[in-house]
Amino acid sequence: MAIFYFSSVGNPVAFRRTENDRFLFDKTGNWIGWFPWGDSDAVDKDGNYLGTTVGNRLLKRDFHHYRGYPGFPGFPGFAGYPGYPGFAGFGGHQAGYSDVPDSRLKG
Repeated sequence: MAIFYFSSVGNPVAFRRTENDRFLFDKTGNWIGWFPWGDSDAVDKDGNYLGTTVGNRLLKRDFHHYRGYPGFPGFPGFAGYPGYPGFAGFGGHQAGYSDVPDSRLKG
């Protein structure tokens, strides 16, 4: 079952295939990043900070400390189409976070 992540206004922006999947996909199933440190911080395929999961939201920290180059995880395979997750509703303002730019969420 896919685990969806939403923007602050509730629109679906990304998903994982399972809760423990270390790969992150855009809403159409293209690989956009991964979770190299086993926590809530995601990087893109080039190893640059992409965003942080905050509950069911994928947000960008306004001030993110560099954690070093995470390496390359290998190709995750094809995720398939996850279906439509619906709308999560407005999440409110999260201090210190903003939405990940749409241009960074395309595979």
